[in-house]
Amino acid sequence: MKRREFIAGLGGVGLLLDMASLSSSAADIPHVAFFGFQLINTSVQPTMPEEDRRIQMLDDMFRRELTASGSFNIITIPDDLQQMIGGGPGIINCNGCQRDYAQKLGADWAAWGTVQKVSNLILNINLYMEDERLGKLQFVKSVDIRGNTDESWRRGLDYMLRNYLFKAP
Repeated sequence: MKRREFIAGLGGVGLLLDMASLSSSAADIPHVAFFGFQLINTSVQPTMPEEDRRIQMLDDMFRRELTASGSFNIITIPDDLQQMIGGGPGIINCNGCQRDYAQKLGADWAAWGTVQKVSNLILNINLYMEDERLGKLQFVKSVDIRGNTDESWRRGLDYMLRNYLFKAP
């Protein structure tokens, strides 16, 4: 098994992702519990229905791209657990509950993201992936996007995945 590594940084903090754990053997491919993206609206504009739709669009795109990469297997989260998660404080505010949920599902990794709306012109997409066996974040990345459109959101996530998560060193 060939060992490949890369560094993904956020705010100057570098985190190491060991790509050796992402070998071509199906048994070695991490099972990921993806808890979705969440909108954080810190702008003066109210959240619009199209932004809620765009969050779902990013969720679908992330699942599709991770599966297509062959480096990850997405675990389906059962409806009852989705309801439990939805009734709580949300993954970004739950003080590590993603670990418990991922372990309950038998996942190796937990993944979740946020889209922060600073204004209709300035937004950023943040992605977090944690190895539950190690209890450590393995991938943290943020990309800024300009413009609050379907295209800018898609391009932002696509850029992050192509240039940081899936890019071999």
